[in-house]
Amino acid sequence: MSSSQPSAGRARPARLRVGVVGTGRVGAVLGAALRAAGHSVTAASGVSEASRTRADALLPGVPLRDPREVVADVDLALLAVPDDDLPALVEGLAATGAVRPGQLIAHPSGRHGVAVLEPATRVGALPLALHPAMTFTGTSVDLARLSGCSFAVTAPAALVPIGQALVVEMGGEPQEVAEEARPLYHAALASAANSIVTLVAQSNELLARCGVEHPARFVAPLLGAALDGALRSGDAALTGPVARGDAGTVAAHVRELSAVSPEAAAAYVALARLQADRALAAGLLSPERAEALLDVLAGSRS
Repeated sequence: MSSSQPSAGRARPARLRVGVVGTGRVGAVLGAALRAAGHSVTAASGVSEASRTRADALLPGVPLRDPREVVADVDLALLAVPDDDLPALVEGLAATGAVRPGQLIAHPSGRHGVAVLEPATRVGALPLALHPAMTFTGTSVDLARLSGCSFAVTAPAALVPIGQALVVEMGGEPQEVAEEARPLYHAALASAANSIVTLVAQSNELLARCGVEHPARFVAPLLGAALDGALRSGDAALTGPVARGDAGTVAAHVRELSAVSPEAAAAYVALARLQADRALAAGLLSPERAEALLDVLAGSRS
């Protein structure tokens, strides 16, 4: 499902009293963005020393309180806690009477839609799932990065315009995502973003073993061009020995990687198989050359 930004004629949301439960990297930044949009962040909660320091930096003057106190006296409660902690938090807040009818309850989790907010919805709260498709540092740098950032909006139909408007106020671009699609949506983003981090760190380590003093200088332009090509052309941007079907080169790669890092070799083989399948489907890799390549990869797995 897709959606566009709220039309210019749509009224901005009333100025809201906002409470932020969880001043981690995401919660503190989104709270600051809502504050910058003119809403009043009246309270927040943070357990760790890092969360408290982050709150001081991004939400100066906002008192830190128990989550129940944060939620009880606001129009919009932003529950920015880890995915696995969210169900119990919502259940606990609803059970203790902290949630009020007519109150907006939102979370920025990518995995969850609004079903996780059902205990709060039962007592009359209005649920929103607003996930920014961005990695966060938990610093003021993130506020600028929110400009143009896509947000997945999941909400009951009547509340979608409110979610869209809040996203636009934070500088983002709203995109409606269906409840049942949220787990797959999140898997698509998490696998891409975190795989890049892991693969780049691993590549830098391997280049350092080769005596390269500044691995990032080699990796940065290569990955920049690869990302640009992938975003523009998809599988057509595939290059390298797998896409060419150079089985001998791939075998040499696996052999060298296995000698220094069996884990890296296993990841290489798994990704090479996926690349080969996609290159075949895109017509980049001929079936004849693919056969020898896949034999190498099958032997490497065994």
